[in-house]
Amino acid sequence: LGVLERFVEENEWIDFLAKDPAIRSCTSVCLTLDLNPDQIKKFVAILESEEVAYDIGGYRDAPPSIRIWCGATVEKDDLEALCPWMAWAYDQVKHE
Repeated sequence: LGVLERFVEENEWIDFLAKDPAIRSCTSVCLTLDLNPDQIKKFVAILESEEVAYDIGGYRDAPPSIRIWCGATVEKDDLEALCPWMAWAYDQVKHE
């Protein structure tokens, strides 16, 4: 969770769905983006097409968002590698 907390602090276009840190999940981390729902779908599709992240679209009943699994099977290095890709995908979608 720390990797994503730092990433969110450094980028104003991404934030936690749960604003209160006390209620944030440390395994299924849900994030909002400064994108409309169609752009978020495109963001998710770009990361999938680059084989960077799979199935990170937000829950169907949640506000437009993404979710990243950060459970015990995910290494810190993997999350650190994901962050620049998310920034790149955001730039691709936001500046189309």
